[in-house]
Amino acid sequence: MKTLYLNYINSFKGLSSEVWWLALITLINRAGTMVIPFLSLYLTNDLGLSLENVGIIMTSFGLGSLVGSWLGGKLTDLFGYYRVMLISLVLTGILFISIQFLSDFWVLSGGIFILMIVADAFRPASLVALSAYSKPENKTRSVTLIRLAINLGFSAGPAVGGLIIATLGYGGLFWVDGGTCIAAGILLWSLLNPRKAKVLDQVKNSAPKSAYRDLPYGLFIGSMVLYGFIFVQYFSTMPLYYKEERLLSEYEIGLLLGMNGLLIFTFEMPLIKFMESRPWSKIGNIIAGLFLVLMSFFVLNLSSWGGIVVIGMLLMTLGEMIIFPFSNAFAMDRAKRGNQGEYMALYSIAFSISHVFAHNSGMLSISQYGYEITWYAAALVGLLGILLLLALKKLIRRK
Repeated sequence: MKTLYLNYINSFKGLSSEVWWLALITLINRAGTMVIPFLSLYLTNDLGLSLENVGIIMTSFGLGSLVGSWLGGKLTDLFGYYRVMLISLVLTGILFISIQFLSDFWVLSGGIFILMIVADAFRPASLVALSAYSKPENKTRSVTLIRLAINLGFSAGPAVGGLIIATLGYGGLFWVDGGTCIAAGILLWSLLNPRKAKVLDQVKNSAPKSAYRDLPYGLFIGSMVLYGFIFVQYFSTMPLYYKEERLLSEYEIGLLLGMNGLLIFTFEMPLIKFMESRPWSKIGNIIAGLFLVLMSFFVLNLSSWGGIVVIGMLLMTLGEMIIFPFSNAFAMDRAKRGNQGEYMALYSIAFSISHVFAHNSGMLSISQYGYEITWYAAALVGLLGILLLLALKKLIRRK
């Protein structure tokens, strides 16, 4: 037991103080996004909007995220990651507070769209900052630390959000959410000011290349879009499957989804440290992770035994723990060839595209073909992603 504990602690060693501060800022920011899980409830219960209108607003949410990721990359290349992160955090806080005063459907749709543009401009800028504050050999573990902060934030946020709604109502939720974003901005200004923060990996490129003309990177982004399409099913169609097909209660579904976050928090960093010590390429690791995720869908059709859903969740979680750190690290390494903001924006956009289209695609597939065909289709999408990654691996080896 002591050896396991020491190995766990050692997996965090060697990361710069700037990465730890960035993780703290991310934790505060993500814990503050407590409005998001309750947004559909707020729109239906508090504002009385129809489900069709809620669907349009959620589409505005996804489109704003996509535009914000693209714009954040462009602005990062023009003005630097620090300014984009600081302005994004402060403006997001102000916009979150302001959103509660919008009640007209179309005005609210536009407000959510603008909010997500400003909020998600932070993402590519933060990835470029993470790259700058990490030594080359620590980038994958630095990404993993940030992911731990995100998972902790998302775990704490809904619990705190439910308490705020019960005591202060939805209005209090927007005030607290906006306040945490502004607090994260103040921390960023205090702790990671360019005059104080130490840059460990300064990339200087006199002739930067466009990410849109990088064929290997295009194959990589395509594989991430396909992965995103099946990954987001665990947060939209999969809970319905647990309820309707496997007859699980809301409590049991919550435990199953909560197991995902607990496993990531406990095992991801030691797992990544172990895999980094092996002579395996980042692309090879991503392929292995994607195979585990596609198998998490495939096994659900193999048995009516109740425990198969636990096996599916374990496979998905293990695949997720491998894919996100190594894919993020690959993107950061590739970004050294050109405009870093543009490269990291494309990485964020891959998952924004998935959020815009994958939820509706999954729901439509279930309504027309049922769960069994949908899960086979999800596994096939994962297999296509693996084929793209194999082509990428071959292309890189040839070059």
